[in-house]
Amino acid sequence: MTLYNKLVRDKIPEIIRENGQNCRTRLLGEEEYKLELRRKLGEELNEYREARDDVQAVEELADLLELLHALTDLHGSSPEELESVRKRKADKRGGFRDRIFLLETEDAEK
Repeated sequence: MTLYNKLVRDKIPEIIRENGQNCRTRLLGEEEYKLELRRKLGEELNEYREARDDVQAVEELADLLELLHALTDLHGSSPEELESVRKRKADKRGGFRDRIFLLETEDAEK
């Protein structure tokens, strides 16, 4: 028997059974769900950081996006609202496409 003790995608138990294995699961309460979503976000971020190529990186980014959607829902919002907030912030402060790396700042002399 292999112990996992982690949040998994909704269809994973079904996939496990289709592969001829048994599994035990339980449903999480809201606070535990929030904690496990955050933990899973860290796990998937680490997997993205360790991606060996672009294909694997995009797979991990898709997992991160799925988690962001779940967390957005948990916080009473929607993926559409999340995108609206993202766009508003990008319009106001810019994105990250220009590759700007801030070295330091200094108070301007008056």
